[in-house]
Parts: sequence; structure tokens; C-alpha cells
Amino acid sequence: MENTSIYEISKWCDGKILREGERNSITSVSIDSRKIKEGDLFVPLMGENVDGHSFISSAFEKGAVASLIDKNCDIPDGSGTVIQVENTMEALQKIAQNYKKTFDIPVIGVTGSVGKTTTKEMIASVLSAEVDVLKTQGNYNGQIGLPLTLLEIEAHHEAMVVEMGISKFGEMEKLSEIVEPDIGVITNIGISHIENLKTQENIREEKLKILKNYNGKYFLNGDSPFLAQLGKTRLNDVVYFGLNGAYQYRAEDILSYQNTTEFTLITPDFKESLVIPCLGIHNVYNALAAISIALEIGMYFDDIKTGLLNYKGVSMRQEISEINGINIIDDSYNASPDSVKSALAVLRALKSEGRNIAVIADMLELGDNTEKIHYDLGKYIALEGINILVTVGNLSKFIHQGANDSSLPIKTMHFSNNEEAGRCIYGFLETGDKVLFKGSRGMHVDEIVSAVKKNLSN
Repeated sequence: MENTSIYEISKWCDGKILREGERNSITSVSIDSRKIKEGDLFVPLMGENVDGHSFISSAFEKGAVASLIDKNCDIPDGSGTVIQVENTMEALQKIAQNYKKTFDIPVIGVTGSVGKTTTKEMIASVLSAEVDVLKTQGNYNGQIGLPLTLLEIEAHHEAMVVEMGISKFGEMEKLSEIVEPDIGVITNIGISHIENLKTQENIREEKLKILKNYNGKYFLNGDSPFLAQLGKTRLNDVVYFGLNGAYQYRAEDILSYQNTTEFTLITPDFKESLVIPCLGIHNVYNALAAISIALEIGMYFDDIKTGLLNYKGVSMRQEISEINGINIIDDSYNASPDSVKSALAVLRALKSEGRNIAVIADMLELGDNTEKIHYDLGKYIALEGINILVTVGNLSKFIHQGANDSSLPIKTMHFSNNEEAGRCIYGFLETGDKVLFKGSRGMHVDEIVSAVKKNLSN
């Protein structure tokens, strides 16, 4: 964050300065008192179990020069500036919104049911070949994380790529108001968070709110059925990408091997062979999103190719490693039916002489049809030629059942917890095996991955 006056901060969030400290400006914003740095503005948030207001005095002791407080809170001890606001989370959002307006840089917002993070990373990698890009870090893609990302903008940044995640009605409209993206990317419309949003039509309408007004440009996956027919009758300006239609940006002749995928890019003006350092058709879609944006904003094609080759995957998202002859695909960060299918394609594409093993835990937030969705996925996994299926959790027993009911030659095992699953998996692994780990974030499948890796390394 650039040095910003406390007076400006208070004005942005409609705050009232109750006490003035010695310093009149801040250099960064923090919501975690344990990570306070000299010059910070501390924003205490009220959580379900902890109220950040309890740590304001500690934040001042560690070097915070100012703190927000909710209207019903007492002035805390310490010598720093205290700014009273109606609600600290809303104030954080207002500060971020107004701070972002002080910079004139293009903002690309990325959303979708599957693939947001990888697409965001690939777009940022491509753009970084020509400009200095700020991007969302980790899971900072929601009501709190996104404002913190905006507050990282500095004078040297020339573009920003942000991931925008939602799970409820109204969230995207709020995020769009804060960020005001110039470009909105929608990777697909699936059934993630359908428990709250009820239908895929609702999910689509919420995702489309990524652009605040009709002056921006949408980049949409034309192969996603709920996006395919929108066209310019629904939106001002749309660029489609995909594999199976007459899109502005299309890929064909896709070939995956080891950790690389080759394809032919077809645009309105030319055809070109390209390489990306990752496996799977889903990553071709991610690359098409990045390529189409880069070409539309006028990047040189040689720089685009360089940016694609510089792409690096994200931890726990199809992170491939090899330990003592065992190939591990750690895709444990999250899961939905579509993302599991994409991950299975990567498992099959990875060249090895051993068995294909899938470790799948519960998929959460899928609503009333949860059991059937899990059961159908089990049948799909069996049809995909997986040799061994290990399921973990209460809901994944329906995946286990679906695979067994397929009458196909697949060995299945089910466990109620991660510890049991980790011990068993390590016990039957053989040299050359390929193992995929996948499950919703709440299932903590990374615990199984860590246990298996530790045992293999000993």
C-alpha cells in the first residue's frame, strides 16, 4: 500500500476520529493483530468466536498507528489514532474501494464454478510478460480477502487480476461494487454452492454481476451450456473461447504428455501451435481465457507464449510430484463433480506403468441432490478405468456405492476418517502408481497427502 493519510482513510469509510495519535499516515492494513507491522492500520473484525476489538491495544503495542472501532465499542488503551465507524468490515470494504480508485490500472475479475484460481494465475502469468501485475494471493477472493488484495496496489503496478468467489445471493454484486472490474471472466457454470443458490440459472445470474455496468467486457467459456447462449442480446460486449464452437478463440489438436499440453490456437486472424506446462483439457480452457484477454488488449503474441510457458501451478491444485517412484497429484484444495472429472483426466494423462488410484473425499454444499451426485460420480469414476478408488467421509460412501454398482473391475475401499485412509493408502502403493487426492476444503484431504508423502519419504 502507498503511504496514505489517516484523514483520507477516515473520510473514505465515513469514520469519526475519536483520538489522534502521533503519526498522520499509514503504510498498510492488517486484520490480524499477530501480524501487525510498524505503520499499519488495524481493522478489528467480529467473528463467530473472536472479536478483534480485544486485540487493539496489542496492535498498538506492536506498531499500529491507527485502528478502526465499531460504533458500540469503547476507546481502547494505547496512543494510536482511533477511528469510529458503523461496522468495521464494511469500513474495510469502503477503504479498499476508494483506495483502488486512486489508481488508473485495468482490473480483470475472474469467477466461475470451477477453475477460478488456475485461470487467474494463468492470466497473471501471461500479462506479466509485458506489465507489472498484482494478483489475488491464496484464498483472498471474498468479502474480506478481496479488499485486502486491493489495498496491496502500489504505484508500480500496471494491471490487476483478482479472483472473485461467492457462495450466496448478493455477494457478487457487493464484490463488483468494491472492485469495479474492466474485464469479467466466467470459467463455467457448475453446481458448486448450489445448496445456497438453488439452481444453475441463479448461479449464472449471480456470476454475471461481476461487471458493475455495461461498459466492461465479458470473456466467457462458450462450451459451458449456461453461458453459451447469452451473446450480445444479454450483454454489451462478449468474447467467447472454447473447443466446440465457432468462437473467437478456439483450440484443437490437443495432446497431453507428462506435465505438458500442446494445442493449436485458432483466432479470427491466425492459427498457431502453443505449449502450456500443465496437463488436461481444462487447462486449455484456462489458457484460452488468458490468451483471448491478452490478444484483445493488444499484447505481442511472442510475449503471450512466454507468459504461458512461465505459468506455475498453485499448491494443492493439481500439484504433481514424484516420491520414490510414486506419482502424486495433490488436488486437495477443493472439489466439485466437474473438478473431480477434470482431475481424473489429469490422472489418466500422466504417463506411468503403474495403476490409476483415486482418493476422493466428500463434496460439500451440493444441496438436496447430494447423495445422487456422489453416487453418479462413483459410476463415472468406474467408467473412467480407475483401478483403485478410495473414498473418505460420510457422503463419499455414495461414491463408493456407485462405483461398486457399475459392475466394472474397480477395487474400492471406504474410510470414515483421514488417518485411517492415509495408513491404508501407503500400505498398498507400488512403484509406478499414480495417486490423485481430491475433496472439499472442509474435508482436509491435504492431511492424507501429507501423511502419505511423509511415509513415502522415510
